[in-house]
Amino acid sequence: MTSQIQRGQSRVDLHLHSTASDGTTAPSGVVELAAACGLQSIALTDHDSTAGIAEARKAGSKVGVDVITGIEMSTAFTRGELHMLGYLIDPENSTLRDRLQQFRDSRERRAETIVERLQAAGIPITLERVLASAAGGAIGRPHVARALVEAGQAKSVADAFDRFLVPGKVGYVPHFRLTPPEAIELIHAANGVAVLAHPYSTGAVETIVPELVADGLDGLEVFYSLYNDDQQAFLARLAGHHDLVPTGGSDFHGTGEREGHEIGSANVPDDTVDRLRRVAAAKR
Repeated sequence: MTSQIQRGQSRVDLHLHSTASDGTTAPSGVVELAAACGLQSIALTDHDSTAGIAEARKAGSKVGVDVITGIEMSTAFTRGELHMLGYLIDPENSTLRDRLQQFRDSRERRAETIVERLQAAGIPITLERVLASAAGGAIGRPHVARALVEAGQAKSVADAFDRFLVPGKVGYVPHFRLTPPEAIELIHAANGVAVLAHPYSTGAVETIVPELVADGLDGLEVFYSLYNDDQQAFLARLAGHHDLVPTGGSDFHGTGEREGHEIGSANVPDDTVDRLRRVAAAKR
């Protein structure tokens, strides 16, 4: 089974990041890039943040790109970390807003602790540079990594992660995360549709997906930019078996940021947004 769109001809990309979290392109810039690539529908899915959605939607109205509301939440479960995408959420939902403020506060405390640990290890990095890299967005390890590159302590963001910011390294600090059921519940509370992001990164996807379906999962990211045809075909069968909406996206973080994650590089079917809207409407 393959998607109905050939590579490089996608008109839908539902996994995009901006400077509202750890991307390098402003929300309006992401929309402009989407329009230049011929995309018609996109979702801005910043990490634990909806701060860029208003700007993106305003830009989308000017260039004819349908911008649906989105978010990506990091969750903790017994086998590691799992990311949950929320689509068609209400950014003004009070429950969601309160939780996101909690996430933001936790991220700031984590960044401070990471910088303190790196400084104690003799690495010349400042919190000011990390904050400057974040530029007001939700602070994450990529911002610390970029500051380390700027300070000449790493050759690239990937090198900075490998040397300093992954578990077991001096600069690794775990952060506050919901459990997957809590993330699904929060997305539903905001009238959204909950979708498991890049399923193969979770480990035993055949076991995890049924567990999440029992918790209320609505969709599965099938058409992911790095997955080959066989992987996508398997995920599509899995989604069909559990009556999940198959979604997809590039996981774009900025031009030249991550090889293989170029905007519009995922083969997402044209009717995906309509399917998500039907599921969201049925929940209301």
